Amino acid sequence: MQVHDIAVIRGDGIGPELVDAALTVLGAVTAKGGFALRYTDVDAGADTYRRTGVACSPDDLEYLRTAVAATLKGPVGLPDVRFPDGTEAGLLGGILRIGLDAYANVRPALLLPGVTSALGGVTAGRIDYVIVRENTEGLYASRGKGVGNRWAVSDTLMTTREGTLRICRRAFELAAARGGAPSDGKHRVTCVDKSNVLRSHALFREIFFEVAADFPAVETEVLYADAAAQALVLRPGDFDVLVMENFLGDVLSDLGGATVGGISLCGSGNIGDVSAYFEPIHGSAPSIAGKGLANPIGQILAAAMMLDHLHHTAEGDLVRAAVAGALEAGDIGIRPDGSATGGPAAVAEAVAARLT
Repeated sequence: MQVHDIAVIRGDGIGPELVDAALTVLGAVTAKGGFALRYTDVDAGADTYRRTGVACSPDDLEYLRTAVAATLKGPVGLPDVRFPDGTEAGLLGGILRIGLDAYANVRPALLLPGVTSALGGVTAGRIDYVIVRENTEGLYASRGKGVGNRWAVSDTLMTTREGTLRICRRAFELAAARGGAPSDGKHRVTCVDKSNVLRSHALFREIFFEVAADFPAVETEVLYADAAAQALVLRPGDFDVLVMENFLGDVLSDLGGATVGGISLCGSGNIGDVSAYFEPIHGSAPSIAGKGLANPIGQILAAAMMLDHLHHTAEGDLVRAAVAGALEAGDIGIRPDGSATGGPAAVAEAVAARLT
């Protein structure tokens, strides 16, 4: 039997209970046979920083980079864990994305059955697109490196040719493999930028069209970021795959999450050519930890994306179908604030029951 070594970062706040829910679902789908997942816990996050002075040790980062097939990560961060300058400590985004060269942040936005969109009147499946966010460059390359004082600070937006080539190529490959935009079935990649203002974004758009030439069967579209924000609300069914710089991807993926029932329903993958890790797109919500309120669907869908990455797409599809079926049947209740009735364990049991 094929065995995949998987690292598990349980995270902070609601993270451990979400990860436990995802592992329950993974246990149900792997019980069908064919492959197995072997888990190793890795100590990382805000509580780790509080105890050890580092959010993830160099040895553990090297382990994630070289010794596992993928990493399943819960949300991290605690409001009282801070650097001396007052900024939040213990976060892992910069550490893992750069350290693992996980340059593609893949964030699906899918309206699931049984979930009401804030847009009103939109039915399940009519919002189904993926934001591909460059993960290692852009404005966030200045994380912790801003220059200034109490009167002024400058952060640098970095765009390189190679970084843009590989993220655009990833977006076009994804679009070619998907079923197209819900409104017309067309395979399409939309480049989102502010190339009318920023030279770095003008370079991003230029390289986007260079890559597009290698994918003649995939349509192209370009939108300025402000126009894209409007279009994602007014005509979400027209989108298939969108590619963009790091900061823009961070903002617009949360906007997209709001249109499909909230970011608690959204999973994501951080994928490189060698390493990858998978997580929900939301935070650790320590105020509701242990109260039976947290919604693990984003974490479960991230686990399904991990199965895809491991080349077990049939099993990933089974997990997604089980989530959709449980929502449609009312086995899972989602409150207006995105929390789940019964909490993570109840949701995991409802999904796992459909797999067994």
